[in-house]
Amino acid sequence: MDFILLIIAFRYLQTHEQTKQVYPEWQKFFFKCLVAAIILLVIQLTFHSLRGFLTWVSHAASLYIVYAAYNQKVFAPLKHFVYAVFPLILIYILQNFTELVAPDFYESYEAWFKTAQLFTWIWLVAQFIINRKQRKALEIERIKAAQQELQFKQSQKLKDALEIQVAERTAEITAQKEALEKTLHELKATQSQLIQSEKMASLGELTAGIAHEIQNPLNFVTNFSELNRELLGELKVELEKGDLDEIRLIVRDIEGNEEKIIHHGKRADAIVKGMLQHSRSSSGVKEPTDINELADEYLRLSYHGLRAKDKSFNASMETDFDEAIGTVNVVPQEMGRVILNLVNNAFYAVSEKKNQLAELGNSDLFNSYKPTVWLTTKRTSHGIEIRVKDNGTGMPDAVKEKIFQPFFTTKPTGLGTGLGLSLSYDIVKVHGGELTVTSHIGALENGEESWTEFLISL
Repeated sequence: MDFILLIIAFRYLQTHEQTKQVYPEWQKFFFKCLVAAIILLVIQLTFHSLRGFLTWVSHAASLYIVYAAYNQKVFAPLKHFVYAVFPLILIYILQNFTELVAPDFYESYEAWFKTAQLFTWIWLVAQFIINRKQRKALEIERIKAAQQELQFKQSQKLKDALEIQVAERTAEITAQKEALEKTLHELKATQSQLIQSEKMASLGELTAGIAHEIQNPLNFVTNFSELNRELLGELKVELEKGDLDEIRLIVRDIEGNEEKIIHHGKRADAIVKGMLQHSRSSSGVKEPTDINELADEYLRLSYHGLRAKDKSFNASMETDFDEAIGTVNVVPQEMGRVILNLVNNAFYAVSEKKNQLAELGNSDLFNSYKPTVWLTTKRTSHGIEIRVKDNGTGMPDAVKEKIFQPFFTTKPTGLGTGLGLSLSYDIVKVHGGELTVTSHIGALENGEESWTEFLISL
């Protein structure tokens, strides 16, 4: 029976997964022990004279396996097998030893030994069943652990892939950010150039207006200077005659002419100073300014500027200035730009209206239309108002919503930058005021009135 247990033990060790994986070099040794146990079992069954000797050899081998299971690491997987067979080995050794030493006692209690063997066999079977269940549970746990490890490795791979994607995406976003920053820098540079172009465009219109406006005082200065030269010639003649009364009259005329020369010279000087102020970058410093005089100045400069570009252009200018306004603290160059932009747009609107009527082909409507721009100032309980109104083409609601947006323009390509009203709106805001627009569009073919009015509230 011990050889049968040895055969089972060596076969178990040979096929055990843990010993296969951890100690593969022991597989041949276990196989040799298995073959030896089978041979000894055959010899024991064949040669009855050797049975006693071989029985004690098998007992010694069994006890060594028990000892090795507790002391040799390679036999550690055999511990639960030892727990199951140790009682059976012990009872067989005790039975054989009793039979050898005390045969009479053994014969008397042989039934007890058989009963003990039965119980040890029951214990062995029960332990094998329990061990089988435990091994199945352990195998399930091992499979779960392997699956978890596989999942962990897969998640780690996914994490690494995600980290690579995040790094790539971060690099892409960084590149896009740098590209956007570069584009923004270029847009700001372009915007600055466009703003400067708008200022230069308004300066060009202003210069053309100044060229016409300054001609009047210069003509007066020239004419009165020529008159004074003639009067001085007459004065010399009268001095030779000694006619004091005539001399006094000539001197009085010369003095009057000099006053007019001085007046128109100052007028020309004021126009030149206005042009220089407009061309210079604004200091941003507010100073007391006569709003009525500023508005009238830029109205006339705008009109003459348009006349310089288009000799056929003509429009009426109606002004209504409230004398109660007096001086107001503003930046004159900036506020002058606002008025110039609004008046330019008003003149452009009435000019477009006249062109539309000409294209319509109705001579009655064309002849009855009188292009007019109104410029009014008024002091209110909240401050002052500057209104620029025209009877031009009018403005639809869709345009009114966008009219103060940068780069939005209703003019054909090349005639406007779309920055004039945007800059005007910002300038008025900086002055603590508000720039609004109202408009109405009438049926052109029926001769209904259309108008647009910009209101500056300060």
